[in-house]
Amino acid sequence: MMSITSFMVLVTLIVSATPLYAWYPRAAEERSIADKGPAPVIGVNRYYQIAEGETLIQLARAFGLGYTNVAQANPRLDPWLPTVGKTMVLPYATILPRDLQPGITINLADYRLYLVQGHKHNRSVRIYPVGIGVEGWETPLGDFKVLHKTPRPTWNVPASIRKRDPSLPRRVRPGPDNPLGDYWMAFTRRRHGIHGTNEPYGVGRRVSHGCIRLYPEDIKDLYRRAPIGTPVHVIYEPVKVGFVNGAVYLEVHPDYLNTALTVDETLHQRCDELGCPGVFDTSQILFATENRLGYPLAVSSHSGELAYQPDIPSPKQ
Repeated sequence: MMSITSFMVLVTLIVSATPLYAWYPRAAEERSIADKGPAPVIGVNRYYQIAEGETLIQLARAFGLGYTNVAQANPRLDPWLPTVGKTMVLPYATILPRDLQPGITINLADYRLYLVQGHKHNRSVRIYPVGIGVEGWETPLGDFKVLHKTPRPTWNVPASIRKRDPSLPRRVRPGPDNPLGDYWMAFTRRRHGIHGTNEPYGVGRRVSHGCIRLYPEDIKDLYRRAPIGTPVHVIYEPVKVGFVNGAVYLEVHPDYLNTALTVDETLHQRCDELGCPGVFDTSQILFATENRLGYPLAVSSHSGELAYQPDIPSPKQ
C-alpha cells in the first residue's frame, strides 16, 4: 500500500467546485522555479469528489484545466457520466519541459502554455491550458515571437476555412460569436496566433486550425504579461523527466504524432543529461508507460512515492 508520506507528495486534500481559475499554480512558492534545478516538478495534484450531473468537460472548465488532461488523469471515469461520489484527480502537478526559456513555451503534447518571467534567481512560471491544431491543421513547431497584439479582434476568415465551410462569412466582428475571443496575439506571419475563444470547452483539445486557444480569463491575463517581441517556443514533448531531491519522476502523455522517442529512451537520455541515478523501479516505469496519466510519477528504485489515480491499482500494491 502507498504510505502516508507518499500520499502527501503530489496530492493534497479533496476540494470543492469553486469559481473559475485562471492560470496555475496559484501559490507563489509553487510557481517559483528559482533554485529548483533543471527539471523541477511544479504544482500539486488535488482530489475532487464528483457530484450529481457533473461531467469531466464541465469540471475541467470549472477548475481551469484542459479537458484532455483531466480525462487522461482519470481513465476509469466515463467523461459524460462519471460515477457520482467517485474521487477524481485534478492534475495540477507537472514536470516542466526540457530547457524551458524565458517567454512563452507551448508544449503541444501536454496541451499547456508555460509563461516564464523574471530573472535567473527570481524566475516563476504560469501555466495555462490550451486548445491546439486539429489533425491536418497542426500548430507549427519552432521558435517564434509575438509579432503584434489586438484587443477585440475581427476574424478575417481564411479562404481555406471558408472552402471547407461555405456558410462562414468573410469577416466576424468582435463579440460573443467571434471564435478569436477578446484578444489576439499573432506569432507567425501565416496567421497563427494565441487567442481567446467563444467555445471554452475546446480548451485542452485538438480543435483549432493551428492557432492556440485559451480560456477567456487566461488570455486576458497572458495578454497583459506578454509584450510584442516575447519569444514563443512551440515544442512537442510527450515524455518529460523530473529530478527532485534525488528522486526521478516520469510524466507520460500520448504521442499522437508518433514521432517521439520511447519512454525508456527518453528516460535514460534525460537522466544522462541530468546526472540522476540510473537505477529505476521497472514496475513504476511500466505503469507510467501503459497508463499515460499525464502527471508525474516517481520511478526511482528507492522511492515509494507514486501519485496515482485511485481506481487504478498501483504497482506497489
